[in-house]
Amino acid sequence: MKIEVLGPGCAKCKRTFEVVSKFVESRGLPHEVVKVESIDAMMAYGLMTSPAVVIDGKVEIKGRVPSDKDLEKIIK
Repeated sequence: MKIEVLGPGCAKCKRTFEVVSKFVESRGLPHEVVKVESIDAMMAYGLMTSPAVVIDGKVEIKGRVPSDKDLEKIIK
């Protein structure tokens, strides 16, 4: 599973990357988590707000920092 955290580098974007990375690491999941700051990548997903969490090419969360409960629902 590939998890992308998209955002231009704002505080909420950085926090989202930290939250997602910590969630994956704490559960020992073998998923790849990458930070994407490219505006072109965001536009390719049709995103107008950030941060966003994309899992295997599908936008799952946008415009807010996810909670662990949010991540439990979308990361398996």
